[in-house]
Amino acid sequence: MVGERQHPMLSTLLRLPFYLLAVSVMIPYYWMATNAFKTVPEIVRNPPTWWVHTFTLHNFYNPLTAPGAAKSSGEFQGVFQIFANTGFAQFYLNSVVITLLTVVGSLLLASLVAYVLVKRPFPGSRLLFYLLLGSMMIPWEVTIIPNFLTVRDLGWINSYQALILPGLAKAFAVFFFRQAILGIPDDLVDAARIDGAGELRIWWSIVLPMLRPALAAIAIPVMLGEWNNYLWPLLVINDDAHQTLPLALGKLAGNLTYDPRGAGPMMAASFLVSLPMVVVFLFFQRQFVQGLASGATKG
Repeated sequence: MVGERQHPMLSTLLRLPFYLLAVSVMIPYYWMATNAFKTVPEIVRNPPTWWVHTFTLHNFYNPLTAPGAAKSSGEFQGVFQIFANTGFAQFYLNSVVITLLTVVGSLLLASLVAYVLVKRPFPGSRLLFYLLLGSMMIPWEVTIIPNFLTVRDLGWINSYQALILPGLAKAFAVFFFRQAILGIPDDLVDAARIDGAGELRIWWSIVLPMLRPALAAIAIPVMLGEWNNYLWPLLVINDDAHQTLPLALGKLAGNLTYDPRGAGPMMAASFLVSLPMVVVFLFFQRQFVQGLASGATKG
């Protein structure tokens, strides 16, 4: 019957798959984060330990391997020392700049396209929208070679342009913003036009502020995708000056895979790479959920 309350046990059973999914996602991250602060013997211990018994920061910077320190064959350099030649900070800066510019640029471009499709339709705009939807069905791997050839012919190999500009076109963001803009009354836009506002002014001053939940909902997955992007930078970047964190992490994994002493620095590097995205999601999770809910109820 409508209005009946579910039995507490039934409600718990219905939530159980989501609890199991959350645990399965969190356990690998917890394992990585705790191992970043463990000593090497504790990391390779069998059976493994689920919490830190001996806390250490040597996986990040090991003073026992610093210049002038007494040499010890049992010690391994920390992650900051391993990347001392190029600088781990440079990799971080590259990833931050590329991610921020791609997120901001793609959100602005997608919202502007969606605004034109909804509030300023033109002959063929519906067909264009269907083509955008169709492009979402094409696996990204299919377009790798054409994109690479285009970037190469433009002379963008080993440049920030190669890492930023191809990522500005987000068809799914256009679709999501279109659904959100459908909920904005036409009378509001028409009133702004009567007052003499141009289309760009309407989009910037009226539409964008009303899209804040949608912007947050799209920004997080776009940010995660760009921050963790490995294959595309691997193809277009060959020098250290433009390398991103996933490339540096892959190089580190290749160098440390067969040395048990490298497990600590590897976990420390993985923890440093993942930490910014975890913090971003924790701060903006409410806006993310609100954006998904508003996008699902409009259109």
